[in-house]
Amino acid sequence: MLSELSAVIITRNAAATLARTLDSLEALGEVVVYDNGSTDETLEIARRYANVSLHQGEFFGFGPTKRHAVSLARNDWVLSLDADEAPTIRWLESLAGWLPTAGPDQVVEVLRENWLLGKPVRHSGWGNDWLVRVFHRRRHNFNDAMVHESIAVKRTTQVVRLDGCLEHLAVTELGQFLDKINNYSGIRARSDKLRVYPSGVIVLKAAFAFFRTYFLQRGFLDGWRGLVISVANSNGVFWKYMKRRVRDI
Repeated sequence: MLSELSAVIITRNAAATLARTLDSLEALGEVVVYDNGSTDETLEIARRYANVSLHQGEFFGFGPTKRHAVSLARNDWVLSLDADEAPTIRWLESLAGWLPTAGPDQVVEVLRENWLLGKPVRHSGWGNDWLVRVFHRRRHNFNDAMVHESIAVKRTTQVVRLDGCLEHLAVTELGQFLDKINNYSGIRARSDKLRVYPSGVIVLKAAFAFFRTYFLQRGFLDGWRGLVISVANSNGVFWKYMKRRVRDI
């Protein structure tokens, strides 16, 4: 049944992790890779796999871009992945057993295990990370969120959980935090829905982001990894609102 499932991945400079992801998907009938401007070896890696359908185009924000990539798939059943995620064999086996009885009003929610420099993070807001990743595109699809996009589910949607997980290499070098903060804060700052706050309020919001991650979400239990995540979250909040404020001066 995995031959009737299309995986959909959007990429940009994902050479460090893409091969691992595509290796894990060799049993699928199709893998759509939608690239938006890679300058590394991402395209060359994608072309090595017989089941990959490679497309190139613009980036419209995460939600709209993933919706577009989903439209390029041959199959109606879609597995959405990031280029640094790989499903375990156990989860794919569970999925293959579930698909023959699946209905279009059902979606699959999978546990994502988030890794930072070789070790899974259990707290800091990174643990217990359940995400809808398998859906029938005639009934469900991504929302229009520019960042932190998700599958829009309905009141009648039945959410299914299967054995296994996604292993997510969220951070393989600390510098990635800086790149993500700059990229994501810039995207969110361009949204007219984001409020403009005085500088003092922005500082307080950033401080609370650290407090929430490190203490309320027990980041301190993750050691130095929890500290790094807490500081990164604080910086993300600061730059998101500060970029929005400066844009409106």
